[in-house]
Amino acid sequence: MTAWIQASALAVGTFVSEDLTCIAAGLSVRSRDLDPIIALIGCFMGIYLGDLGLWGIGRLLGPRLLRARWVAAWLGRTIPEEQVRGFGEWFDRHTAAAVLAGRVVPGSRLPLYLAAGCSGRGAGRFFFWAAVAALLWVPFLVLLAAWLGDAIVGPAEAIFGVGRIAVAVGAVVLFLLLVVARCAVDPLRRARIVAAVSRIWRWEFWPAWLFYLPVLPWIAWLSIRHGGFATVTAANPSIPDGGFVGESKHAILSRLPQRWTAPSIRIGPGEPEERIGAARRALDDLGWRPPLIGKPDVGQRGVGVRVLRTHDDVAAYLRAQPAAAILQIYHPGPHEAGIFYVRHPGEPAGRIFSITDKHFPEVVGDGSSTLEEIIWRHPRHRMQARTFLARHARQLLRVPAAGERILLGHAGNHSQGTMFTDGSHLITPALERVVDEIARSVEGFYFGRFDVRYGNPDDFKAGRDLTVVELNGVTSESTNIYDPSRSILWAYRTLFRQWALLFRIGAASRDRGAATTPHRRLLAAIAACRREAPALPIAD
Repeated sequence: MTAWIQASALAVGTFVSEDLTCIAAGLSVRSRDLDPIIALIGCFMGIYLGDLGLWGIGRLLGPRLLRARWVAAWLGRTIPEEQVRGFGEWFDRHTAAAVLAGRVVPGSRLPLYLAAGCSGRGAGRFFFWAAVAALLWVPFLVLLAAWLGDAIVGPAEAIFGVGRIAVAVGAVVLFLLLVVARCAVDPLRRARIVAAVSRIWRWEFWPAWLFYLPVLPWIAWLSIRHGGFATVTAANPSIPDGGFVGESKHAILSRLPQRWTAPSIRIGPGEPEERIGAARRALDDLGWRPPLIGKPDVGQRGVGVRVLRTHDDVAAYLRAQPAAAILQIYHPGPHEAGIFYVRHPGEPAGRIFSITDKHFPEVVGDGSSTLEEIIWRHPRHRMQARTFLARHARQLLRVPAAGERILLGHAGNHSQGTMFTDGSHLITPALERVVDEIARSVEGFYFGRFDVRYGNPDDFKAGRDLTVVELNGVTSESTNIYDPSRSILWAYRTLFRQWALLFRIGAASRDRGAATTPHRRLLAAIAACRREAPALPIAD
């Protein structure tokens, strides 16, 4: 190949992987297969053109680019337009440091250079400092690879013999060493790696499909023993499909005693402005004022739950949430619990199977770190950092004052960041009597979980202070299983007992005349909920 073809090939290679191409070029220089000048020119051309291309894409497509799904997936969050404008002012003052850091710190170059283009500021300075950064980085990496080639490729040649395989292995080894070195100087990248690796043994953060794999054979056996899986849909005859999927939360709440329930109204689907007008009229008639809780009428693991602090928040929520929604009086708590209740049909009283004590996520500022940095440094919150980054996208660059407490979430759901612990210490005969009274007020309800708010633990245990904000049916979890202080074996024992109770109650209710739901209808309801899920707004 001619020199220009070699340089062009290297330039194209940098579009796939800059570092790997520079390393491969350095190893080729070491073996005298490539002239060092050609290696440097080719790698520089590709890297510099790639940097200008990122800037140009940002300039051409504007701030809306940073809201694109692929960019949001890369960053783990979306970036609001006002943050882009603020970035432009910052970039004007720190162009040199920003561009040089973007060349070294892994994962920062794409968002940094795109944002530089989106801001439309400092074009000349960006072009200059991007060239300087590439002129510094390319010789360093190419010549480093050439210098370390004997130490890295030599052992590979002893195994694979002299040739391309040994060079390729050496390039990969050098590339991985570079990744480790770059991550070592980047605390956020280290935190991301630690969070990803920790998921292997921190089972409470496993995906639901993985966590439930060992339970599936048990559910299959119970289905055979009790006459089919649809048996579970008979466990709560008063709730459609037993509360398996797609049930109206508002319809269930409206059947509970008003004394123990947070008042709510349902806003049906329709045109956004019509729904907003209907909500305003209903709130005025009832004399309700924000704050309110907005939530989908068909809940999905806490998704779409928001605290609405103004009437404008209510309007914005209804525009973002096209499906039927609930507006509920906000209960200040500050405590929340999940009370799992069971009663066999025909028994005079039920019992509390478990209580989950919920701990809402919060962080404390140190006066020097951004909110994003604080989240990634937290040993627990970094495990669900993408949820928090998306939820607080507008203030991630803010530096909280020392000692300032920032509540990261209001939704009492594990998948939304709340920590669950076993609350068996909260169970008392007095509380059990009150919960049983509330449950028996709904004829045909035998199995499910009350999500409640309360202010004082002693009054709660005495049965004097609790407000039901939601009631879930047969697909409820005994969510104390996610207690990080408990073992996974304890969690599975609890889960196995829960499913065994569900099938026994469903079978007893069916034998007393309750109808079961055909499997085809259940599958259709599940598919409908999955279709609606992407439309739900981010939960608070």
